[in-house]
Amino acid sequence: MNRKKELIYLILILTLNYSCVEKKSTEKEVIKQELVNTSQTDALKFTSGIRAIFQDSKGNYWFGSHNEGVCNYDGKTFKYFSTNEGLQDNQIRSIQEDKNGIIWIVTARGVNSYNEGKFTSYATEFNSPKSDWNTTTGNLWFYAGEEDGINRFDGINMNYLIFPKPKNDNPNKSYGVTDISKDRNGTVWIATYSALFNYDGNKTNLFDQKNMKLEDNEFLHIRSVLTDSKGRIWIGNNGIGVILKEGDFITHFSKEQGKLIPMNEFEENIKTEQLSKNTGLQSVFAIEEDSEGNIWFGDRDSGAWKYDGKTLTNYTIDSGLSKSMIWTIYKDNSDNLLFGMANDGVYKFNGETFDKTF
Repeated sequence: MNRKKELIYLILILTLNYSCVEKKSTEKEVIKQELVNTSQTDALKFTSGIRAIFQDSKGNYWFGSHNEGVCNYDGKTFKYFSTNEGLQDNQIRSIQEDKNGIIWIVTARGVNSYNEGKFTSYATEFNSPKSDWNTTTGNLWFYAGEEDGINRFDGINMNYLIFPKPKNDNPNKSYGVTDISKDRNGTVWIATYSALFNYDGNKTNLFDQKNMKLEDNEFLHIRSVLTDSKGRIWIGNNGIGVILKEGDFITHFSKEQGKLIPMNEFEENIKTEQLSKNTGLQSVFAIEEDSEGNIWFGDRDSGAWKYDGKTLTNYTIDSGLSKSMIWTIYKDNSDNLLFGMANDGVYKFNGETFDKTF
């Protein structure tokens, strides 16, 4: 009799366990399906353009808009933050992450850090205490207003560092920071509207119109800089295209490639809004290197360009867009190349064409 009871009890336990497992599996399938539906129906709602893209160490995407704040996408939902949630401004210039997993968001009026759901604001005014380049530490560098310096964060304070501008410089020139790139040796390359600077840990160097050996009518208006895997420095300008620095040699890349429209014709096209005639690599707001070593340029008027070391190829992201301007190009953690548009949305290059992803 005891054996029969034990057998009945064992069958009952196995039946209950099977029922629980089946129920849990069903619940997981339902949740997974719901997540798929959510990701398909929800979409990035920014309409003012995407100026910054970043994927953090957890795989979350961050999108910075032109005037609507920042958005976080965790693979399931889009979460939006603006001045209402603590941002200092709704125009986002750049996004990065520190070694502790804190997200740093540079706005047009200051820097915010985001940690555990909370924003902290840091002033980046040019009248903050000025420091010596070699007495500061830290790997975080930030835009510091439309003046003549950059902020470096040491873990506690923002340290304002003044650029070594040319002597007898035109007081109307702006040295507001437009882009930052670090090379394989740790040197920081800082693009400003009127010049390029670098800092190797000991010395700060200036690269302006004169030492880049530009023509008298070729004025720097730098919007992007990239240090690639080969040690080359690519400098994107609004007006005179791309300058390439390889060691001590500097070449006018756009001009050598035959993709620089004469300035008078270029200005006339802009003035009359005949941008369809502009097929040059002239106003470069973004530069990125893909996983195969190709260099990509995002132009204000002529879309995307890829340079494979020999050939320069022009791409149209989406013929249906009213603007072809590319604000930013970003290589994510899976080596996908993402293009943030001034018109609308984020596109991914699939190897031949571009798919709207966000």
